[in-house]
Amino acid sequence: MKKNNLILVGMPASGKSTVGVILAKILGYNFVDADIVIQKKDGRKLSEIIEAEGIEGFIEIENKVNSEIETEKTVIATGGSVVYGKEAMEHYKNIGRVIYLKVDMDILSKRLRNAKQRGVVMRKDQSLISLYNERSPLYEKYADITIDEKDHSMEEVIADILAKI
Repeated sequence: MKKNNLILVGMPASGKSTVGVILAKILGYNFVDADIVIQKKDGRKLSEIIEAEGIEGFIEIENKVNSEIETEKTVIATGGSVVYGKEAMEHYKNIGRVIYLKVDMDILSKRLRNAKQRGVVMRKDQSLISLYNERSPLYEKYADITIDEKDHSMEEVIADILAKI
């Protein structure tokens, strides 16, 4: 198995899917949205899985599905909570390079007006800032490349990625 995939990780609304599609077009790669793979394999929407199985149950399913994605020359956009899955992240490190799309908290809160509606995996009593602080070290731990989005446009973010790969 070649390590020629690019795996995008980061908080919800960091642009993983949008950047991923454009990146795949530019590179002539395939594009996979891991959340859609989960929905297809499970037969339920993410929100339905979370509702029925709870957050822990969803993370288990997410971990299993992500650790079984086998691709080559593919840009994979993952769900924001994928970093909770040790097996999934080890698998991704084996099949490609993990790119962390890092967004500042203030920009994120503007983009994520309604986190629950977007199917953001967070506990009932959890704030966006505490989720951000919980996940950031995990994204950094697994990242081969970190792209600090600052207030850059999508084009600038993509140019940054292309320069670093």
